Amino acid sequence: MNDNIQDEAVLKLIEKEVRMREGASKLLEYCSRREQALEASKNLLTCNTRILALLSQLQRMRKAQILHRVERRPSEEVVPCLGKVALSDLRIPLMWKDSEYFKNKGELHRCAVFCLLQCGTEIYDTDMMMVDRTLTDICFDDTIVFSKEAGPSFQLRVELYSCSAVEDFSPGALGPRRVGYLGGSLGCSSGKKIRAALESAAVCGSVLSAGFAGHGSGSPPLGPNMSRVGPKYNLLAHTTLTIEHIKEGFKTHDLSISATEDSPFWLPLYGNMCCRLMAQPLCMIQPVMRGQLKLKLEEDLNCWENVYGVLRGHSLLCYQREEDLESEDEPLLVIPVKKDTLVCLSETDPDQCQSVFICTEHEGEDVTYTLTTHTPADRQRWTEALWRHVFNMSQWKQCCDHLMKIEMPRSRKAITVRQGSLYHEIVTPSSPREGLAVPDLSAEIRTLLFSYYKESY
Repeated sequence: MNDNIQDEAVLKLIEKEVRMREGASKLLEYCSRREQALEASKNLLTCNTRILALLSQLQRMRKAQILHRVERRPSEEVVPCLGKVALSDLRIPLMWKDSEYFKNKGELHRCAVFCLLQCGTEIYDTDMMMVDRTLTDICFDDTIVFSKEAGPSFQLRVELYSCSAVEDFSPGALGPRRVGYLGGSLGCSSGKKIRAALESAAVCGSVLSAGFAGHGSGSPPLGPNMSRVGPKYNLLAHTTLTIEHIKEGFKTHDLSISATEDSPFWLPLYGNMCCRLMAQPLCMIQPVMRGQLKLKLEEDLNCWENVYGVLRGHSLLCYQREEDLESEDEPLLVIPVKKDTLVCLSETDPDQCQSVFICTEHEGEDVTYTLTTHTPADRQRWTEALWRHVFNMSQWKQCCDHLMKIEMPRSRKAITVRQGSLYHEIVTPSSPREGLAVPDLSAEIRTLLFSYYKESY
């Protein structure tokens, strides 16, 4: 039952992206200006990339379910906590020729560019911007935060897409769709929607090498790529960032160039990019464990103090009462807990109540703190929580040296419909303008356009 719920959740996300993709496709059909077509083409590429990522996730889930059923499940491993990973202030320097930038000579080369950022199934795009020889840097001020599935082994792929903004394009409809076979394991209703998703997503890259096999079926063959008109974005450069790239401040990272100078979407890149890459592990921003403890404050074996402990960040905060936490009073004692802290249990104890030893460094000296709990069950929970907390910090490495500050991204969805958008131009009532024929849109297309902008912005 739990597997079915997970599958349904992913399928709903796929269906949502399919609707978004349909909206972007319809918008591309009715674009009358290049700027509109560039924006619609960008949104179509983003939707297709999300569909591919979700299909890949669904395939991994199906594989794990099969392994579980045949009892080939891999051994249980301790999984570190998740966290937030944020990228901001993205800058990509350009290297124009002297004759182009300083003397303003030669043919004007103008491109529309945007970045696509992917961490697992979380995919975000930046705003589109126009680039020509008057700019020395491509600047994206967006703050992108990945918070759903970013662990210490995350891989954040940054892709720079470019499209020539001086080429002619002819507005028109998309080519006819062809339906390929999809195994019956997804069900009839879901299969139809996933088939359409696979076909449209194939436009943007290679689809999964191993498809969704049904009972007695092989990989689903796909129809040929849809031949759509309008501007097309191409991958210009890319890089992959990991936890090793996280450092304080503005840092430079290498870019891999994916195009040649004779490409119409080419831009003279230096081969690197600059950005701020930050991370906040959940173990640093959320309480890990809290409850009653007994703390030994003196050398006397019988001198124990009842405290209320809160394990969070670099500290085990010990308050005299739980009410002191609510009133924000200073804790009675702060026990440092770091990546190299040692947590162990006493081997024997006369009263069968084992003590927990926390060996850590405080103000340059090695210090051992002794504590216990009122029941063996509580002691087990606290010991496991301390072990896991130290393990999480060791996996997140330098991200746990101190709490990094992540600024929340500015809202890109402040209004339902943007003024000057294609929806605003052809759907909302306006006075007729000379030389412009407003298409007679059906109720279905009106609803689709409204739904697209509602979900996008």
